[in-house]
Amino acid sequence: MKRIIPAVPRSARMKSPAVDWTLVRSRMLSKSRWYRLIYRIFVYVLLIDLAFVFLYPFIYLVPTSLKQPIDLLNFTIKWIPKSLAWENFYYGAVGLQYWVHFKNSAVISVLSVIGQVLSCSFVAYGFARIRFPGREALFMLAMFTLIIPPQTIIVPMFLQYKEIGWIDTILPLVLPGYLAGGLRGALFIFIFRQMFRGLTWELEDAARVDGCGSFRVYWRIILPLTPPAIVVTTLLSLVWHWNDFFEPSIFLTTEDKFTLPM
Repeated sequence: MKRIIPAVPRSARMKSPAVDWTLVRSRMLSKSRWYRLIYRIFVYVLLIDLAFVFLYPFIYLVPTSLKQPIDLLNFTIKWIPKSLAWENFYYGAVGLQYWVHFKNSAVISVLSVIGQVLSCSFVAYGFARIRFPGREALFMLAMFTLIIPPQTIIVPMFLQYKEIGWIDTILPLVLPGYLAGGLRGALFIFIFRQMFRGLTWELEDAARVDGCGSFRVYWRIILPLTPPAIVVTTLLSLVWHWNDFFEPSIFLTTEDKFTLPM
């Protein structure tokens, strides 16, 4: 007797077995968490390696500054000195007149930063927002000063400042910053100009309709809209003037007026 197998509807045969999507989703989330964890570990390891390259000199200087003279001559002592010589900082501050030169560097740097931020932004406003004949040529001429090393013009500058009695004063180091010059003043003009060119004209047009002149538009409308350019210019100018050694060594001759790098 033949066994009769009931026929299965075609629709039933085409149905796939039920899939637990909750389980699949949980497995995918667990995998993505592992991938993110591995990626984060890789990023942190890379950042720690790069940070160590920059921090190693400072890490080395801390124990070295606390060594006794006999420990400095002992090659077996590298990281941990036998005794901590805290008086080294006192001797260094007194012997090098640290606070006197710190004040000189601070005064020169702060005054130069204020001058460069104000003057370079004002000149950049003229290049970016005011149309006049020869504007692009003057801007290119200002950019050309970036590639001129200060060593090539230091002799005529020294003779000029000597003629007007500015040698051994801070004027040759500070005053050029108020004339959109100084250390890399052309670069700061370029930074402000690019920022000003990206601003919309509607605000400036509305200010001029209300009776604002060019200077008031620059001071009240344009400059407050560019804090990133102000911050970048301030930081770069401060670091470069603080670390500058060449020009102060030429224009300053009295030891009490030397800066810290000198």
